[in-house]
Amino acid sequence: MAKWVEIRKGADFQSIGEKFGISSLTARLIRNKDITEESEIRQYLYGGLSDLCSASVMKGIIPAVEILQKKIKEGASIRIIGDYDIDGVCSTYILLRGLTRAGAEVDTDIPDRKKDGYGLNEDLVKRAYDAGVDTIVTCDNGIAAYDQVEYAKSLGMTIIVTDHHEVPYTETEQGREYIIPKADAVINHKQKDCGYPFKELCGAMVAFQLISALTESYGISKRDVYRLLPYAALATICDVVELQGENRMVVQYGLKMIKNCKDVGLNALIDACKIDKNNIDSYHIGFVLGPCINASGRLDTAKKAMELLSEMNREKADILATSLKELNDERK
Repeated sequence: MAKWVEIRKGADFQSIGEKFGISSLTARLIRNKDITEESEIRQYLYGGLSDLCSASVMKGIIPAVEILQKKIKEGASIRIIGDYDIDGVCSTYILLRGLTRAGAEVDTDIPDRKKDGYGLNEDLVKRAYDAGVDTIVTCDNGIAAYDQVEYAKSLGMTIIVTDHHEVPYTETEQGREYIIPKADAVINHKQKDCGYPFKELCGAMVAFQLISALTESYGISKRDVYRLLPYAALATICDVVELQGENRMVVQYGLKMIKNCKDVGLNALIDACKIDKNNIDSYHIGFVLGPCINASGRLDTAKKAMELLSEMNREKADILATSLKELNDERK
């Protein structure tokens, strides 16, 4: 039989409860999550999307937006290079939707797990260069691709890195020396001098914040950007980042938006998995939908998942969704 143990961290629970209209027990549970400041408690209880930190605070986003505006105006070919897991697929899709909405000439490439391995490599760069691509935007990878970025720059390409992984470093007598790739812009909230306050975002949320800033610069409404939140929520849940702070808000509102989502590909996958869309919750994301998307990258190619999310024809989407479900059944 499971035994529950109550963690007791001190605070005036009765006062907190009265101030926020909650029980002292709820106040204790919130305190046990190390949420202590009034602003943190208020955000935890009543936070909305307006409480997300401004994208412009994240280091690298402003120069990245300026570069992308220039490339879009020039009609330059842009390629998004993601990763083969669900965070990489959702990041790629968010960037594709957002850049397309801004008028970019853009396509995608996702590494094959067996042939390419994880992240950016010279073959992916060369493939893009041979295809006439001017600018590479990475997502959910790239922060450790110092040599690969150097190679892309040697070919005269522009490269923007968006990632959420830890920044590589070497230990020196003076302390840690961080190794940042010499890209044209590097967006990663875990950079030492990045002022973005919440450090636990997944790659899809880093991509979302870039698109939020880019589309805002074109006067595109926030409503259009928020349509991408279901994919940020998918990645946030399945990448197993802490469901606190901004992540908690993204999941809360992303789940609500999935219920009203009109996207053909996502709806086809929900139906293939026989999920009641009106009652969808984090369990269905983490243990049903997410594994189907992940299975494509592990057993076949993550490009199938991207193809599904991008599909506009319902009959074709149903075929792709059934294929992904069968792949996941095979993985099981």
